[in-house]
Amino acid sequence: MTSPAKFKKDKEIIAEYDTQVKEIRAQLTEQMKCLDQQCELRVQLLQDLQDFFRKKAEIEMDYSRNLEKLAERFLAKTRSTKDQQFKKDQNVLSPVNCWNLLLNQVKRESRDHTTLSDIYLNNIIPRFVQVSEDSGRLFKKSKEVGQQLQDDLMKVLNELYSVMKTYHMYNADSISAQSKLKEAEKQEEKQIGKSVKQEDRQTPRSPDSTSNVRIEEKHVRRSSVKKIEKMKEKRQAKYTENKLKAIKARNEYLLALEATNASVFKYYIHDLSDLIDCCDLGYHASLNRALRTFLSAELNLEQSKHEGLDAIENAVENLDATSDKQRLMEMYNNVFCPPMKFEFQPHMGDMASQLCAQQPVQSELVQRCQQLQSRLSTLKIENEEVKKTMEATLQTIQDIVTVEDFDVSDCFQYSNSMESVKSTVSETFMSKPSIAKRRANQQETEQFYFTKMKEYLEGRNLITKLQAKHDLLQKTLGESECGLCWRFGSEGRPSPGPKC
Repeated sequence: MTSPAKFKKDKEIIAEYDTQVKEIRAQLTEQMKCLDQQCELRVQLLQDLQDFFRKKAEIEMDYSRNLEKLAERFLAKTRSTKDQQFKKDQNVLSPVNCWNLLLNQVKRESRDHTTLSDIYLNNIIPRFVQVSEDSGRLFKKSKEVGQQLQDDLMKVLNELYSVMKTYHMYNADSISAQSKLKEAEKQEEKQIGKSVKQEDRQTPRSPDSTSNVRIEEKHVRRSSVKKIEKMKEKRQAKYTENKLKAIKARNEYLLALEATNASVFKYYIHDLSDLIDCCDLGYHASLNRALRTFLSAELNLEQSKHEGLDAIENAVENLDATSDKQRLMEMYNNVFCPPMKFEFQPHMGDMASQLCAQQPVQSELVQRCQQLQSRLSTLKIENEEVKKTMEATLQTIQDIVTVEDFDVSDCFQYSNSMESVKSTVSETFMSKPSIAKRRANQQETEQFYFTKMKEYLEGRNLITKLQAKHDLLQKTLGESECGLCWRFGSEGRPSPGPKC
């Protein structure tokens, strides 16, 4: 004989769930730490670039004999033990590639030291300061969004836990009521059998002496049978009531399970990607502009530098937020990869791991499906409008940070007076009235963008949960016409199952 199936106890199911949630919570914490680390590395990179150009401007004034020392100073720094981890973590990121090529180019720099010094001090270094300020501000806002997304995800997991506990409780009540009903049925069968045996054992006596006794015994037996039947009816009603509660609780658990898995998948596949995009918003483009300013000065400095500068230009062209984001997620794959889907955990032998769409819950599920469909239609229209506004605002930000203002060729059109050169330089990108206006406009646009992005992500999160519930209900109700329900397969996908 085959051994009876072993069912997981409530404590075992809760323990497994808690373990999985703890792993996700730890992963979420590590994600924030990882993003913090990337922000710190980015700030350090920008600080190094500022220090580099400031020192380079000083050396330009002392002539080119010090340029080789400058290059070796920073090259030695990257080779030091202290910076090996920095290099290891970002060796595939495009900004660092530009940085390394820039160091190699320093060895070839000479001439026009006064002009170059002025450009470095009054144009390039302020750009890096601006990029550093923007990166810190955007990272802070992005972190707030990320924390909100993580809080929402944990809220969904807590809701799943609550629904699962409710399902366990009602299913346990159903099993208990079923046991009591079976006990009442056994008592009824026993009482009826006992009555039959007593009647068979009775021997005929004179009518006068036994008639009263028989009538009294029959009355007692009938009274006992009626009491047992009444008790059985009560327990039958109790079992029916508890069974219906258990079915509804299981349906709620399965719907919450589907919505939770959809929310977790959306967070790891879409939200994290969007969050990193927010952290990188304008960073690569601004760095591109700053380095193109350097390129313009160097390309006008001497045509003999083309070979080295072409390599740097190619690296600058390859400054790509999307590629760097992909590389970052690959480098920390264990942090950003989605966790395993939550599987249905049958309770105490309840193997009906599917939505039950038969009466008496069918009409309720149909109404709920229709309500979800109506709600989703409204939400999708609203969220699409928010998305259009968000995308238009993002395009405005991109237009601000990608303006082509890095050409400094006019600075090399020398006149008889050096004052004209200084005047030309001072009237370029970093004039105070112009930058103040642009900065104010940029920050105001950024604030509006993050407001719309939060609204869009919250709407998309709600749509994802409701869509998952609606799709499962729709599939279940579609199959219920053939007498089928839907169950979850090994990969968490719905598949046809036996009748409920």
